[in-house]
Amino acid sequence: MGPIAGAELPGYRQIEADAWTNDHGDLVSLHWFDVPPDIPAPLKDLPRLRHALAHYTAGAGGGLIEADVLHLGTVPTLRQVIKVPLPDRPTGQAFLGSYTLPRASCSAVVKVQALEQGTTGAREAKVLIELGPERYFMPHPYAADLRQGLPFHWGDAPHYDAHFPEHPLTRIRDALAQLAVSLRVTPEFAELPPFAGPTFTTP
Repeated sequence: MGPIAGAELPGYRQIEADAWTNDHGDLVSLHWFDVPPDIPAPLKDLPRLRHALAHYTAGAGGGLIEADVLHLGTVPTLRQVIKVPLPDRPTGQAFLGSYTLPRASCSAVVKVQALEQGTTGAREAKVLIELGPERYFMPHPYAADLRQGLPFHWGDAPHYDAHFPEHPLTRIRDALAQLAVSLRVTPEFAELPPFAGPTFTTP
């Protein structure tokens, strides 16, 4: 038995032992890493954790949209939503959501991936027109000093999900919300020594 179970979602069909997809081509997958987590700060230090994650994601060319800590079962869990450019196209983005359940010497990760297809940027363009560029773009709330990666803007705000129900970012958030209810953490995994913080130093 793996560390987590119950990842089935309405509208998704299983394609591998630990992977599911839907008619949009979105992908949900479960992963196990038998090494100490590479999370850059203790989960209880959320400001430091968010700052480090924002810089890490931007340094790889993407953008951190959300990072929060919640509990799946009794295990403190890192929830992230990020965006990255599509590597094989001149426009468009991929949106990635994840739950990382860290323990001292290992971790379990649930990933959700959804890609923009067809005409891209419609959500962003409509919100930009509504708000104007002065209000649309803003400093990153987790790292105001950030100057690289994809920009942080109101187009990604959860408030607009209801206006764009088929957008990949909306689908990511919907899948994460459903997974938070359906996922079950096995007692064996929950009883492992907890993650106290990184074994490496961060700036």
